[in-house]
Amino acid sequence: MTAARPTFSRDLLIAGCALAVVLLLPMLWPSKALTDFVIRVSAFSLFATSLNLLVGYTGMVSFGHGMFFGFGAYCFGLSMQRLGVSIPVAIVITVLSTAALAAAVGAICIRLKDIYFAFITLAFQMLLYSLIIAWVPLTGGDQGLMGGIPRPEFLGVDLGLESHRYAFSVVLMVVGLLAMRHVVESPFGYTLRMIRDNPDRASFLGIHVFRAKLTAFIIAGVFAALGGMVMALFVSGAYPEFANWTMSGEGIFMVMLGGVSTFVGPTAGAVVLSLLNDVITRRTEHHGLFLGVVILVFALGLRKGVTDFIADWLRAQREARSSALTGDRT
Repeated sequence: MTAARPTFSRDLLIAGCALAVVLLLPMLWPSKALTDFVIRVSAFSLFATSLNLLVGYTGMVSFGHGMFFGFGAYCFGLSMQRLGVSIPVAIVITVLSTAALAAAVGAICIRLKDIYFAFITLAFQMLLYSLIIAWVPLTGGDQGLMGGIPRPEFLGVDLGLESHRYAFSVVLMVVGLLAMRHVVESPFGYTLRMIRDNPDRASFLGIHVFRAKLTAFIIAGVFAALGGMVMALFVSGAYPEFANWTMSGEGIFMVMLGGVSTFVGPTAGAVVLSLLNDVITRRTEHHGLFLGVVILVFALGLRKGVTDFIADWLRAQREARSSALTGDRT
């Protein structure tokens, strides 16, 4: 307990500093393109980091994690449109509904391993996508939710204002990342690492592997839904593409580009992929080809993400300094 408190205090300080910097960005560089970019990155950061809870910390590669991103967007949008509730109540409905969905899907998927787990999650995602397309009276079909999402004021926050929407998205991202950081640095997080490295040994030591994996699956699904909710607020709607298999593919790309061995890796990957999409799309109509080449370079050539390289370099520098100090003492 005493070791965990300084770590959490340090993470809280870092999160506070990061939040202050990002909130000040529009004042230092007033640009609508910048605010739009940061809001999109906020949504994708929550999504990619939640995926890494499964991939990097639990060893479960999900090809269908986008189902929770899309479900969160639709659940939040429909709560605001059909129920007319306040935004905090809609968030609670979204979190509880996503947790229930993740529990039901996870109870089936987690019984399978490796590639079978990956493809059964993809099958459930495509089932949700098909329901969204087919259930036109509720979801709007391939046109998405029609009429926009209401943004009623709450506690002095008016999400109809771009500045308030920006601050709300950034705060939700930082709070979400801090919560996930607390999860991975808790005893439960180290239990997930043990399951990832050796599930048989973890079971032998008395850990209920299925229950731990299901809990991680639910937590990851809830935070992915929060990312979808941020995106729904940004575009004032929800669209089938949010729940399509391509969204899961983008999440995996973000994790690969940023790195799985560091907590901030998926966020860095979200920034890199969003920048690549924006830059390449403006330069050529063959953006898919160029983006695919970049992904192949990281996946097959470098085999590491951006933050993985930085972490390795910092580790090498520490080891070199430690060796130099040991040599001086001798």
